[in-house]
Amino acid sequence: MALLGDKVAARKLAEKASVPVVPGSDGAIEDESEALKLATKMGYPVIIKAAAGGGGRGMRVVHNDISFRSAFNSARAEADAAFGDSSVYLEKFIIEARHVEVQVMADNEGNALHFYERDCSIQRRHQKMIEESPCSVLDKHAREELCESAMRIIKEANYSNAATVEFLVDKDKNYYFIEVNTRIQVEHPVTEMVTGHDLIKWQLRIASGETIDISQRNIKLTGAAIECRINAEDPENNFAPCSGQITRYVPPGGPGVRVDTHVCQGWTVSPNYDSMIAKLIVHQQTRAEAITTMRRALREFIIEPIKTTIPACLNILSHNLFVKNKVDTGFVERNF
Repeated sequence: MALLGDKVAARKLAEKASVPVVPGSDGAIEDESEALKLATKMGYPVIIKAAAGGGGRGMRVVHNDISFRSAFNSARAEADAAFGDSSVYLEKFIIEARHVEVQVMADNEGNALHFYERDCSIQRRHQKMIEESPCSVLDKHAREELCESAMRIIKEANYSNAATVEFLVDKDKNYYFIEVNTRIQVEHPVTEMVTGHDLIKWQLRIASGETIDISQRNIKLTGAAIECRINAEDPENNFAPCSGQITRYVPPGGPGVRVDTHVCQGWTVSPNYDSMIAKLIVHQQTRAEAITTMRRALREFIIEPIKTTIPACLNILSHNLFVKNKVDTGFVERNF
């Protein structure tokens, strides 16, 4: 966990495992002038990332020399405040890329499985909003190659338990390793829906000393799943946090619909914690059917009187380009 949690060390591990990485600095860069020289050499846009970061904190996309210095210092300050470590590194910013991640599970005996991939390209300010599985732009060969690369990194690190290996996939289907999250992810339900495996159960079994007793051929993809993160935020007010008591709570239902939440009618949403209050997941035979089901479920989902991201998710799912699967990590900023 310590090795993979250090994003600079994880990059070096990926290179050792012969997995493509995004071009960038060899390690953390402390000196602003040195970082600026490297950014100019790599060519803009570049992305500044916290070495100990996660969740989009300590991350800045920079497009020119003029804005680089302020972005570099603000990224370091945010990284220090969030993680107690101001170290940052640079990567080339891949334009029109998809954010695709592979779910992996490994035991303490060196056995490991992947549960295929998720497309997490629908993001706002580096925070995921909507995730789906599988990534429908990958063909069988590309999917197998991506998942095999993820497995090599996990085995090279001698890692055990749940992990997510994250990649950027460009418009030509080239993929680049970016980081490993050494934990279960918010979006794990879409993987559970398309594979039929309870990932939390696997975590507990491995943590209690059990070994993985199935082979990779037992993990199969069935249908398509989509998850919407429901946050207590006001989309019409720059996604400002919205706290208060929920006086009416009516979750959607029906075939293929799942709601993961801790809230109920009468629950008070506190301003002191993360704004996510529910996850809405749907599973159908095709992506088109999943989109239709998700739209219906979002329209039925009532959480009052606080504002939530339900309308924003519905707008995204109704957008022509989303329906046609022509998305990347900049989709939300460009279209909304």
